[in-house]
Amino acid sequence: MIVVTGAAGFIGSYLIRKLNQENFNTIIAVDKFDDVLKNKNLEDLRIQEKVDLEEFMDWLDKHNELVEFIFHMGAISDTTEFDTKLLTKLNTQYTKDIWTRCVKYQIPLVYASSAATYGLGEIGYDDNESIVPKLKPLNPYGQSKQDFDIWALQEKEKPLFWAGLKFFNVYGPQEYHKGRGSSVIWHSFQQIQKTGKMKLFKSHNPEYKDGEQMRDFVYVKDVVDVCYFLMQHRKNSGIYNLGSGKARTFLDLTRAVFKALNKSESIEFIDTPVDIRDKYQYFTEAKMDKLKKTGYVKPFHTLEEGTTDYVQNYLLKL
Repeated sequence: MIVVTGAAGFIGSYLIRKLNQENFNTIIAVDKFDDVLKNKNLEDLRIQEKVDLEEFMDWLDKHNELVEFIFHMGAISDTTEFDTKLLTKLNTQYTKDIWTRCVKYQIPLVYASSAATYGLGEIGYDDNESIVPKLKPLNPYGQSKQDFDIWALQEKEKPLFWAGLKFFNVYGPQEYHKGRGSSVIWHSFQQIQKTGKMKLFKSHNPEYKDGEQMRDFVYVKDVVDVCYFLMQHRKNSGIYNLGSGKARTFLDLTRAVFKALNKSESIEFIDTPVDIRDKYQYFTEAKMDKLKKTGYVKPFHTLEEGTTDYVQNYLLKL
């Protein structure tokens, strides 16, 4: 059995799809399963059993001998969530509870950390574990992930194999339920289809021109390929960045969407809302050397390749 938490969510559901493609069908899906839109992500997947996240610890205590691997993708991923007690419970403590059971039952674990732990990137985006305690997340969500990473690194007892993945800006199929939290590519597609144009935030930083703010956008197909590799590899435990390794501008992204739609470019710039202006990241780029040194050699999609595939083979078919 392979357990995937956050199973109905974006990355979790796409990971199950990848596992099914590789003929892993005894999947235990863990989530709340109370969101009709999210549940659509699971409709055509092969799953052995669905387990409510509140009941999962008891389930794992009873069935641990049958579990081969755990992918813990479940979390509150809303960067605008400010209920620190809720974030501590469902992001930090829940992951600790899974970790301690993986130690006890000798189960390998891959869990979702986040690039949000890097804050404004004051000390860069290097996944060297020695700098983890120095990072300063910009929001409670990022802090909840940071708190667990620090705890995990300090723990004397660790799973036989474990990896924490700092996801950068993931986009792709099965994020449709996320609404405001969906990728910029999803929002661009929706806006361009409705209005024929795209509005981007102006730059309020003199070092960056309008639309030239940069992010590391990574296609979900690449993300699940890495997860699958780690399940097979089971060596070199630690915390890893998971981005494309190449920062691209929002202008690059928007132009890629227009091109994928075969539409003429029409881009406007609007002021960045004042309430997020002081916490706005102008540059993120995953340093990917550490993952590559483990033997992962598969190339990542370029922004243009990923956008074209996503738009033409998925979004236009919804």
